[in-house]
Amino acid sequence: MNITKARWHEDSDGTWISFLTDKRTALTMLEQLNDKEYELEIKEKKKRRSVDANAYYWTLVSKLSAKLQTSPVEVYRQHIQDIGNNYEILPIKDEAVDKFKTAWSKNGIGWVTNLIGPSKLKGYTNLMAYYGSSTYDSKQMTRLIDLVVEDCKENGIETMTPDEIAKLNQTWKEG
Repeated sequence: MNITKARWHEDSDGTWISFLTDKRTALTMLEQLNDKEYELEIKEKKKRRSVDANAYYWTLVSKLSAKLQTSPVEVYRQHIQDIGNNYEILPIKDEAVDKFKTAWSKNGIGWVTNLIGPSKLKGYTNLMAYYGSSTYDSKQMTRLIDLVVEDCKENGIETMTPDEIAKLNQTWKEG
């Protein structure tokens, strides 16, 4: 549900929050509610990635992986680790490291983990857990495309001109 405004008021039942949305969405939600208790999560709406920007990235990854004789997934995962500001360092119980790595990777092919080493917490190991590009903002997505373009140029693979890439990135930013 997309919301743009909210209000609150109090009455004898407690404090209420009201959200502004369209009538169809509101009615559909109310029909689905019953006497059970629910959790509500509110997230900032993010702009969707342009299909063109994403397609261009993967086209270049395909060409690069062929040239380097490696898999497109490996090229992508390396780029994920080169973005910056897209990971968490997490202390994980030593016996749970493999389980966590498996669970984290189920979020998508770009959800990579790297072992850092023993934590200062006894019995824990520090992992670097990277977020995949599906979570990226416009700066991070622009950086991802820049990385693949740099790698392609270094390997003699033709890319769009800087102006064309800037237009592609602008399309992504505008949603």
